Amino acid sequence: MKKILSLVFTGMILLMAVGGCTENEKASIGMAVEFMDHAACAYISQDKGWYEEEGLNLTSYESYATGMALASALARGDIEVAYVCLVPAINAYANAGVPIKVVAGTHKYGYGLVVDADKIKTIRDLENPAIRFGCVREGGAVDVLLHKIIDTYHLDEDKVLSNAQRMNPPKQVMAIKTGQLDAAILPEQWATMAEEFGFTMLMMSQDVWPDMQGSVLVVKEDLINDHPEVVRKLIKVSQRATDWGNQHPGEAAEVVARQLQAAGSEMLPVEVADASSSLAITPEVLLRSMRRMEFTTSIDPEMVQTTIDYIAGLGYIKSGFSAGDILDLRFLEDDRTQ
Repeated sequence: MKKILSLVFTGMILLMAVGGCTENEKASIGMAVEFMDHAACAYISQDKGWYEEEGLNLTSYESYATGMALASALARGDIEVAYVCLVPAINAYANAGVPIKVVAGTHKYGYGLVVDADKIKTIRDLENPAIRFGCVREGGAVDVLLHKIIDTYHLDEDKVLSNAQRMNPPKQVMAIKTGQLDAAILPEQWATMAEEFGFTMLMMSQDVWPDMQGSVLVVKEDLINDHPEVVRKLIKVSQRATDWGNQHPGEAAEVVARQLQAAGSEMLPVEVADASSSLAITPEVLLRSMRRMEFTTSIDPEMVQTTIDYIAGLGYIKSGFSAGDILDLRFLEDDRTQ
């Protein structure tokens, strides 16, 4: 009898241990986000503890100054989830072969062209060789938008691009602050921050690219295959944060400002942190910035395909491909039917 009880007890202990390890393994994920209010739903979820509430254990939570830098980090094995602009996500998938899927959107639009209105009166002034123009490196989302502007307004591509000074967004805003740039094309919140230093918003992404998909939630394919319940929880939390942010814009701006300030001092490379720390990321600026975007988890496959085709036409990816290859929206659709 004692032997039987001992075996039963041992079996229970083993089941508890296995069950506990399995659950912890399911919920443990490495996450990366952009150092921008593009990732508002992630910052809100982190601030309010909603990831933990859903049983999601973030083994890492890293911020990146650009989507391109984040896309490079996705190739690492410990980053399984990212809130990133669609364009660098496409680049990572097509050029680096990173096995990711876009499972939801986070916002539409979110980029702007800011100028010194004393020097630039019209969009064609960007062709002026005397203009000092800031942009992220080739292949980034705002660089692709710059090409869209060039195409839409039939600008001289060589003239415009020859004026471009390539640097990350916080360094561009610092250059604007110190009088070293006459114009810059920037993602939010940086575009709105440039207004604080006297620049004018000459054009926003919605002016030249209707329904432009901004950022998306991407996950590694292994996470979908091995732990689909984690993906469902991530989308559930993202939707909850998006809804809350849309319903409480002022509070959302305060939350994102607080989270960005913390991220800037703790998570970014020293040179970027130094630049961003000298720039005021205030709730007032973020509220204005966030109102220039449409925060939604919805994503249009046709718009994704249009983006893929346009990037391929620019030669930024090796070849075009079907949007269905990078999209997996079944969890988003499941969330809406519940």
